[in-house]
Amino acid sequence: MTELATMDFHPQPQAGQPKPWAFPAPERGTLDNGLTVLRCHRPGQQVVAVEVLLAAPLEAEPAGLDGVATIMARAFSEGTDKLSAEEFASELERCGATLDAHADHPGVRLSLEVPVSRLPKALGLLADALRAPAFSDSEVERLVRNRLDEIPHETANPARRAAKELSKELFPATSRMSRPRQGTEETVQKIDSAAVRAFFDKHVRPATAAAVIVGDLTGVDLDALLAETLGDWTGSSAEPRPVPPVTADDTGRVIIVDRPGAVQTQLLIGRVGADRHDRVWPAQVLGTYCLGGTLTSRLDRVLREEKGYTYGVRAFGQVLRAAPDGTGIAMLAISGSVDTPNTGPALDDLWKVLRTLAAEGLTDAERDIAVQNLVGVAPLKFETAAAVAGTLADQVEQYLPDDYQATLYQQLAATGTVEATAAAVSAFPVDRLVTVLVGDAAHIQEPVKALGIGEVTVVPAE
Repeated sequence: MTELATMDFHPQPQAGQPKPWAFPAPERGTLDNGLTVLRCHRPGQQVVAVEVLLAAPLEAEPAGLDGVATIMARAFSEGTDKLSAEEFASELERCGATLDAHADHPGVRLSLEVPVSRLPKALGLLADALRAPAFSDSEVERLVRNRLDEIPHETANPARRAAKELSKELFPATSRMSRPRQGTEETVQKIDSAAVRAFFDKHVRPATAAAVIVGDLTGVDLDALLAETLGDWTGSSAEPRPVPPVTADDTGRVIIVDRPGAVQTQLLIGRVGADRHDRVWPAQVLGTYCLGGTLTSRLDRVLREEKGYTYGVRAFGQVLRAAPDGTGIAMLAISGSVDTPNTGPALDDLWKVLRTLAAEGLTDAERDIAVQNLVGVAPLKFETAAAVAGTLADQVEQYLPDDYQATLYQQLAATGTVEATAAAVSAFPVDRLVTVLVGDAAHIQEPVKALGIGEVTVVPAE
């Protein structure tokens, strides 16, 4: 008689006690050369993330040279006084490292990711790029050509074209914020290595810069490593630039960027508001999320689920530039796309959503889901060192305290439905929104005019 086989089962794992989570707190210090350093030990994160912030804002670009900050940022990885562009790239590759850089209104940011075992070598390369970038004629000329090649593609992209028009409409022509971040064809083609070098010499120095380092730093003598690398970077001790005030005109109006034959209309509806220093920010984040932060938010429930106008519409707030005294500004916007025949009806329903929000408010259920989504997923959002480093760098760039993000989650959880409603209604008042539509003016102009949401102007797509 055959004996039946038996199986031994391991005992079922038992769930442990949940551990409270908080956004990690950094340790702050200053190197002898004046460089501000924030370090954050994250056990298990074997890929270290480094963010370097340079106080070289777009508004500091010389007249007629919009885009020079972008070219400078890209040129940091194109060789040093020791290495050619090809050699520099090869050395980064040997480290298993990536180095990216970009320029925005607050300044230029360099982002490095590298396995912790190769951190000394990669930090040395980063330090050389900051200390003695080559800015060779040939490499700068190549970067300028590349940037000029990008511009027509950006103009052809409806979302990028809408963003460009909205900035032009909101801000006065004298403001750098009214013009494309990475420059125009007219300004970029004037940039050469001498202009890049002059911008670097005037604005890049350790005394006005900051570095954020996040990862598993077990066994790493970071003090010694920083002294040998970023600590060797020298420069003057000039004070940071003052942040000039910015004005904006959010008078309700509609601008149609004409794209004859377009089968879809790109929507971008916006205005400006206070930055993260304002006490209303947590409630505004919560209310905006309820309005259009996810697939189940109000705008999507109506425009996507009920009406089928769109694949999705999002509402968001994005800091453009912060100031220590709280006079910075953020962009508050609603974006999405709809098919051309339904442009008028979709805008009509969008305005109805905003009016209903003002008249009836959010529900407690909407508020609860938003808190769960924003606060509950935070541990997943910040699983990587790069995510933590990026957020810490944002805080430094926006003159926020080091515990800002941790405090924000507490504030979101404590924000009530009435407070979130008031913030969302204040952020998106129906009579103070600038609406940009990139689409076929012949088909959408009259239906949009009939809505009465503001004077309608048609401009060419370029």
